[in-house]
Amino acid sequence: MFQIEEELKKLPHKPGVYIMRDDRDVILYVGKAVDLYNRVRSYFRENIGRGPMIDKMVSLIARFEYIVTDSELEALVLENNLIKENSPKYNTLLKDDKTYPYIKVTVGEEYPRILFSRTMKKDKSKYFGPYSSASAVKDTIELLNKLFFLRTCNRSLPRDIGKDRPCLNYHIKQCLAPCQGYVSKEQYREQVDAALEFLNGNYNVILKDLEEKMKSAAEAMAFEEAARYRDLYNSVRQVAQKQKITEGVGEDKDIIALYQDETEAVVQVFFVRDGKLIRREHYYMTNVSENSKPGILEDFVKQFYAGTPFIPRELMLQYEIADGKLIEKWLSDRRGSRVYLRVPKIGSKEKLVELAAQNAKLILNQDREKLKREEGRTIGAVKEIASLLGLSGIDRMEAYDISNINGFENVGSMVVYEKGRPKRSDYRKFKIKSVSGPDDYACMREVLTRRFLHGMEESRLLQEKDMDQEYGSFTKFPDLLLMDGGRGQVNIALSVLKELNISIPVCGMVKDDNHRTRGLYFNNVELPIDTRSEGFKLITRIQDEAHRFAIEYHRSLRSKGQVKSVLDDIPGVGPARRKALMRHFKSLEDIGKASVEELLQLPEMNRGSAEAVYAFFHKTEDVSEK
Repeated sequence: MFQIEEELKKLPHKPGVYIMRDDRDVILYVGKAVDLYNRVRSYFRENIGRGPMIDKMVSLIARFEYIVTDSELEALVLENNLIKENSPKYNTLLKDDKTYPYIKVTVGEEYPRILFSRTMKKDKSKYFGPYSSASAVKDTIELLNKLFFLRTCNRSLPRDIGKDRPCLNYHIKQCLAPCQGYVSKEQYREQVDAALEFLNGNYNVILKDLEEKMKSAAEAMAFEEAARYRDLYNSVRQVAQKQKITEGVGEDKDIIALYQDETEAVVQVFFVRDGKLIRREHYYMTNVSENSKPGILEDFVKQFYAGTPFIPRELMLQYEIADGKLIEKWLSDRRGSRVYLRVPKIGSKEKLVELAAQNAKLILNQDREKLKREEGRTIGAVKEIASLLGLSGIDRMEAYDISNINGFENVGSMVVYEKGRPKRSDYRKFKIKSVSGPDDYACMREVLTRRFLHGMEESRLLQEKDMDQEYGSFTKFPDLLLMDGGRGQVNIALSVLKELNISIPVCGMVKDDNHRTRGLYFNNVELPIDTRSEGFKLITRIQDEAHRFAIEYHRSLRSKGQVKSVLDDIPGVGPARRKALMRHFKSLEDIGKASVEELLQLPEMNRGSAEAVYAFFHKTEDVSEK
């Protein structure tokens, strides 16, 4: 048994990293300390004004552990690694930092390529980024390949040179075809070096080269080629013209500032290379409500520069940060030369930092407006539905649909929406076990019975284990059941819930003759709904999603060769005749009622096959009567 008071006495007066865990051994917080003894003990003192979030975290601590390091710098590096690996709930985190894209140049290959990458590995490649826009990265890579005629294939060169024909890119003059040996390794490397210069912000050389090629082609009356160079020239010029700020000569620096609201902060970074602003990116930080702006900035610098491939000579910061000297040393070691952290107070540099802060504020405000619109589509729409039905507290909604293929392989779908958004991890599909033939009501009864019995069983197991977390998606019952249909489907659901002694409101999503949602069926009344409202749009999305999920399940069954039709058992009826029968008669019931003469009206049927179909269904009826 971990005794916190006893373990606190054992803490060493040494630098290191401490890890706070809850009673399920989940990591709550990771921190570093110059003196572990003093730092960790400070969490367990009373009335020291830490704020409600840290107080809540401390109340959850069941045990802690620590790792002693030789220096505070080692502790800083270890802290970063543990935070990135575990994303603790109470640490201020760089949001989704693992997903930011990079441009990767495989300079370790004899014939390098320019690739899109979501991760930065310790290999021989050069990385540029991270960027916040994946589409911008893809556009840049496409432009570079057009400019420098680099290969995009994954052939292993020089091993595979001459083994296959050149690809389409060579024929449309977008690749030098090193796969055929049409370009020497040295000439190809020159093109790669020019691409690296471009990525470093040196556009003048390529602009001059493109202009000369454009003029030469025009003079030679090769107008199509001249137009191609013109388009490339304009693309590069458009990129170059975005760099409006010039600060000194040959300087590499990052300008970093933030803007914070109650729950999030946006950090804006201006990347200056060779004295020119080559791009800007913004990054979100979470868990910021009880962290100071300098503290958020420090957490960003540590987490961002632990993963970025290039560290500039200077970081211009909005605020002084507590571990500035230590972080300077750490970054200098990573860069291999001195790195400076500076907080400009006056002049043009201070204005650049202020400009970055203004951009951060603008981004957060724009996203706040987006969030309001999104809330209207989701939470606002749920409130509209609840108001229409006279309900309150709707959070989770579940919708169901039944589908079958040619009367065989009935399947059911369950989709889940929470706060107006799909929760795909809780979607479930059902292969109907007790029903053969197209009986949607019986199928729905089976689906709902299995769903709620399963949920009740999981809840019972949780109670036996004295566990309060979700054991599975079925343990959480919905606040509203949405059935794909009207009175019939609603009554089936209500009867299942009554049998299981469960009380959940059930609402039908009623469609018109054109299979479009027209209203809601609730408490034996069809309620009209404004088709322009967000609530109506959400109902339509849920209904379409339930149908889509069922159809996808059918497709997966077909791909596995598991779907069969009762028509498969009729001799002389192949795939073409099966399709024709279902297309003409719509259902198996109608086919079974058809006479031989009615069957012969289909061009695909002859008398032998028509009599076989008729005999099959009537033989089945005779057997059932006996």
